[in-house]
Order: sequence, then C-alpha cells, then structure tokens
Amino acid sequence: MTSPGSFPGGILRYLRALPLDYAFVWRSHLRSLLGNASVPKRYLEGDRAPILLLPGVYESWRYLRWFGDYLNERGHPVVVVPGMAHNRKPIAATALLAQAILDAHDLRGVVILGHSKGGIIGKTMMLDTDASGRIDRMVTVNSPFSGSRWARFIPDPSIRVFRTDDADLLRLAEQLEVNARITSLGSRADLHVPEGTILPGARNVTFPLDGHFRPLGHPAGRALILAAIDV
Repeated sequence: MTSPGSFPGGILRYLRALPLDYAFVWRSHLRSLLGNASVPKRYLEGDRAPILLLPGVYESWRYLRWFGDYLNERGHPVVVVPGMAHNRKPIAATALLAQAILDAHDLRGVVILGHSKGGIIGKTMMLDTDASGRIDRMVTVNSPFSGSRWARFIPDPSIRVFRTDDADLLRLAEQLEVNARITSLGSRADLHVPEGTILPGARNVTFPLDGHFRPLGHPAGRALILAAIDV
C-alpha cells in the first residue's frame, strides 16, 4: 500500500496500470447507460447485516452493483441512497442524506461499503451524523483519507475537496476514535491517490493490484472486499 509521498515502482508503473484501471470505468459507464437504473426491490429483503453502498465521485451506485447483488443474494439488505446521482454533492450533505435513510428504516448493525469518496462520506457519518449508533463498521476501497496531491489542479469543487490541505479532510484525519471500526483496503499503486489509504488505528489491507478502480472488478480485489465485509 502506498505511503504518503511515495510512488512505488515509479510513474511508468502507474501509466501501465491506467488502461486496466479505466477498462473497469468504461464498462461501468456502459452498463449504467444501457442497463436498468432502478434499485431492485429485493434489496430491501434479508436478515443479515444491512449494507450501505457509497460510491466514489462521478460514480452512481451501480459502480457497486456487483457487490449489492452478491451480498443481497446471501441475505444482506442493501441500501442505496436516492438522490445521490453521481455523487458530486458536498460530503457533509451526502452524509446527512445517507443517514436519513438509515434513520427512516431504523436500520441497525449497518456495514458501509465505500469506494474512494464513499469512504470519506462514511467516516463523516460515523463521526457526525450517526447519533443513534446505527453503523457497526465500514469497509473502504482506495479512499483518500490523506487527500490527493492532484486535487488542487482540478477546478471542479467536487474534486478539490480532496486537496491534502482541505480543512474538513484534516479534521476527519485528526479524529481517530472510529478508525478501529474501519477496514481500509488500498491498491499497491494508485495514480489518483498517491498518498495512499493507510488509516492509523484501522485494519489496513493491500490489494495485490494497481489502480484506483480495478479492484472493484477484479476477482482478487472482490475476494478481499467480501472477506473484509464478512469479518
């Protein structure tokens, strides 16, 4: 897993990983355009721990559809946040939106599965919105807990919030009390988040893969994510 400021294998390694990384992105976009956008009614059913799906920025919930289907078939109710769209709203606002769903359905023992920005939203919920203690733990995939050096070059506010000096991100980083309930999975090398995903006090796991998106679609990545959810 990358540590702050390091580029394991050098920039050429990242560039070689990009085509594989974005192959998953384009497949997901294509499925979003051609597939059924509605949330399956069966997602409400199940007697195991509810799973809250929190995708990354520019991602719809269908980026995590494979996990939703798989976990629901094995008895987990799956929660998708209406109105999240492609997750470009402010982090705090989205945390409130997601929390309102958990509260409205009186869900308990919730496990969050968050990709990238989804993990930041999830930690915000654990710290700021989950007054009733509905969230049991969280599994994150390549979440920029320490920010990303590239965010300051992107004019879009939905990306700039991941600057390494962002005040809200720094506040979250200082709050360590919930980290023990988080499993942070990070790729060996991630061009989007070169600072890495190591979270002090959390269970930190490294994918045997490079790329920001690729673990979501690769069998080895999916296996590690499912194992972390079922711990």
